Amino acid sequence: MVDKPGARKKNKLPWKKIATWVVVAILVVAAGWYIYSNYIYKAPPIYARIDTTDGPIYVVLYPACAPQTVGNFVSLANSGFYDDLAWHRIVDTPTPFVIQTGDPHSRGGLNSTRYSWGQGFSNATGLTAQDVAANRTVPLEVDRCPDLGTYEGYLAMAREGNFTYGLDTGSSQFFINLSNGTSNIQISGYYTVFGKVISGWNVVHAIAKSPICQPPTCPSRWPADEPLPAVFVNDVVILGGPPDVTTA
Repeated sequence: MVDKPGARKKNKLPWKKIATWVVVAILVVAAGWYIYSNYIYKAPPIYARIDTTDGPIYVVLYPACAPQTVGNFVSLANSGFYDDLAWHRIVDTPTPFVIQTGDPHSRGGLNSTRYSWGQGFSNATGLTAQDVAANRTVPLEVDRCPDLGTYEGYLAMAREGNFTYGLDTGSSQFFINLSNGTSNIQISGYYTVFGKVISGWNVVHAIAKSPICQPPTCPSRWPADEPLPAVFVNDVVILGGPPDVTTA
């Protein structure tokens, strides 16, 4: 039997139509996942205890608002990165501002490294353009919860301060706001807010009142706002749920 002309063509699968529907299905699934993950699903809060030489500070973290920042913070905490780091920046006078930690250069509070406190990142060598290009930094996350400002008691991720490499330069340093003052509110939108103190505010105040090293007591090459003697983060512990504590 001889096939009629064109008979084989009619039996061929419509590959172009199939490919088109596959692409459409992929786009629909991707769009659905984006809407779900960004607007429907809300990651539950995570709780942590920051043990310091002045006592524990309990915080709640907001992965729904800053997923990459919180993920980075939790990873560093679980690895022991924050163990034995100094609160290297304390600004409480003339206007309460922040207490800041997370610089690996301050580990152990050695006076021989004080000149570089505040310059370190989680890679311990400082920030480079290559770090940003290779996504070794944490991006600015302010869009998911635009009303989450840098107010009293909130935690925010520090970044490279001179805008040399842009705003996506979070790493390991973070600060706790001491007030709702104008200076605090003005930095909203430029720093990722990722948590809040829920207990241990008295400890935060105690750290804020630490004696600050200034010339002539300390060499002028040391950065300002450093406590002397050093005040430490002993470690950061990620908790399995809300702590049974008061709001003191």
